[in-house]
Amino acid sequence: MENLNIIHEPEKQRFILTIQDETAHVAYRIENGAFDIRHTIVPAPLEGKGIASALVKEAYDYARGQGYQIVATCAYAVRWLQRHPEYEGKPSDEYCAGNACAL
Repeated sequence: MENLNIIHEPEKQRFILTIQDETAHVAYRIENGAFDIRHTIVPAPLEGKGIASALVKEAYDYARGQGYQIVATCAYAVRWLQRHPEYEGKPSDEYCAGNACAL
């Protein structure tokens, strides 16, 4: 997808994208110098369009630009990092294989 209008809402610790009245987002937490994607949520009508990947990339690009360590608790973000080793990210201590996201 091109020209996605991804919006960073730092006060809510998330990146959002709204398309056709549906909003997808990634939620993150910053602790001890680490930027941790906790949840990746894409409504069913938007699934399969590369939106989750675009949101995760935008969030991690921001994190790298800020000098944060890249971490993932969300299972989708862990898989994304495995496909993008150039981000030098890792699963968080809270990541539990098989669980969708952190509580």
